[in-house]
Amino acid sequence: METANPPSETGTGVSNGPSNQGTSSGGDAAAPAAAAAAAANQQQFQENAAELRFGPEFDDIHILSNAQVAVILQVSAKSAVNRDEELHEVYRKTQKYVDRFNTMNNAEKDYQELVNELDNLQDALTTFRKETEEGEEMELHGSEVAALMNLVATDTMVEEAVALIPSLSRFPEAAIDEILDLIRSTMIRIVS
Repeated sequence: METANPPSETGTGVSNGPSNQGTSSGGDAAAPAAAAAAAANQQQFQENAAELRFGPEFDDIHILSNAQVAVILQVSAKSAVNRDEELHEVYRKTQKYVDRFNTMNNAEKDYQELVNELDNLQDALTTFRKETEEGEEMELHGSEVAALMNLVATDTMVEEAVALIPSLSRFPEAAIDEILDLIRSTMIRIVS
């Protein structure tokens, strides 16, 4: 018994016209070639965070760090309490998650002060540039900026940062250390 490949294996899952199955010519030779080309095309555009390849839906988005999300959720939670609204369970779970992994917080600091420090750090990382030996300018991708801001950077070493964010390997070690120093200095200002 012959079985058809599921759509995920052929790459398209749609037919481009009648097939010649059952004909004496042995079938349409163009159909397998078209399916192979579609699968190769799909594989070519496969997302890969380590190579900073994301789908088109991520082209125009702003990626936030856990610390930024925590501040936003804290402010909106206070607003909800003031309006006498109950927080949804998903909201509470998200807040618990970001609070758990938020390394850049200080209960004694004003929200605006925290927001300013986080914005300044994000701006510094977003505008960080290094030139390669070939003269090409390298910059951090938005996903790298958010991931770097999520690191516990007071004790993060270059090797650990590259292990956790593989796309950083395109930078020289000195540049990564410079990036980590930016994060360390911001964390010190926030927690002190």
